[in-house]
Amino acid sequence: MDKKQNKVFIATSLDGYIADEQNGIDWLTSIPNPDQDDMGYLTFMTGIDALVMGRNTFETVMSFDIEWPYDKPVFVLSNSLNSIPEIYKDKAFLLKGDLKNILNYIHSRGHYQLYIDGGKVIQSFLNDDLIHQMIITTIPVLLGKGIPLFSNTSQQLHFKCIDTKIYLDYIVQSYFVRI
Repeated sequence: MDKKQNKVFIATSLDGYIADEQNGIDWLTSIPNPDQDDMGYLTFMTGIDALVMGRNTFETVMSFDIEWPYDKPVFVLSNSLNSIPEIYKDKAFLLKGDLKNILNYIHSRGHYQLYIDGGKVIQSFLNDDLIHQMIITTIPVLLGKGIPLFSNTSQQLHFKCIDTKIYLDYIVQSYFVRI
């Protein structure tokens, strides 16, 4: 296996949206989870060196009323942000430019197993055929409109489903690898 891997771990609605029309994600917790099952998230995170996310995802995480949730470097891709808020300076790093140059920079810092997060960033990585694995958790709700996980790609991309799990009797999680 290539030591450089770009991985996705994300939830979607049944109709493929990662957020509703107002960028809301409350529907993600619409299924009761009394035991707070993380559905494999912590295990996934143990295999990650760093995160790569877009501005919208970064701003969403900053808006949560919680302590910073990551113990690994977060690289924020944005052409509109000029700086990272001071409170996150040692935790998040702003990058701009071509994805391949960005990846070369991140790899030069010793980060090879990357968690790719955020709709536009995932779409950009897919468009450049830079996603190796995807774990997609499907919440059984139809949003009708919103921010889609997938958009047009410049080519067909083929993946193989190597595992599927059902959580809480409602939620389906599928693990795909690029073939």
